[in-house]
Amino acid sequence: MEVEAKPYPFVLAPGGTALVVIDMQRDFIEPGGFGDALGNDVSRLEAIIPTVAGLLALFRQKGWPVIHTRESHRPDLSDCPPAKRLRGGGTLRIGDAGPMGRILVRGEPGNAIIEACAPVAGEIVIDKPGKGMFWHTDVHERLKALGVTHLVFAGVTTEVCVQTSMREANDRGFECLLIEDATESYFPHFKDSAIEMITAQGGIVGWVAPLASLERAVG
Repeated sequence: MEVEAKPYPFVLAPGGTALVVIDMQRDFIEPGGFGDALGNDVSRLEAIIPTVAGLLALFRQKGWPVIHTRESHRPDLSDCPPAKRLRGGGTLRIGDAGPMGRILVRGEPGNAIIEACAPVAGEIVIDKPGKGMFWHTDVHERLKALGVTHLVFAGVTTEVCVQTSMREANDRGFECLLIEDATESYFPHFKDSAIEMITAQGGIVGWVAPLASLERAVG
């Protein structure tokens, strides 16, 4: 099963493909959240919600595995090193009280996945303390137990947690496809650059395609 993609067609494995939806969290996407408080244009991220929801619906209709990730930390921040927490010169840092509760802390309102893309029963939810989905998580073992060899990616932000997770997955032997209209950045040129990096040199990290191409391929 081939998906029309860049830099060349992506060969999908119907029995071994899972969807990974990266960090579609309230604090990153909703007005009034952490991203908004930092001065970012969250409307760019909001705009992909219908496409991500459509992608989720496609995988659910096929009965294929779905994995959701949340960038999150324990309340005591024991899994958040100073090298991460103390970044930047802003007044709000991980663990501080933000507009939707403590920033990037598990169980806080802003850490929840937005309602339109929320997990349903049977879907895997991974709380990841890093930018990549494999760092200090058991997702690799869970994917292998499911017989997954191919990953389809969506979510935010393209150049940080999405690209990092794709690179980690590629290093672990997974074939990776990014759905370009189901991912976004606060900065459009960052998204464009990340896609160029992913597809460079014959797909050094993976492939990129619109949702419509995937829908045509799977029927």
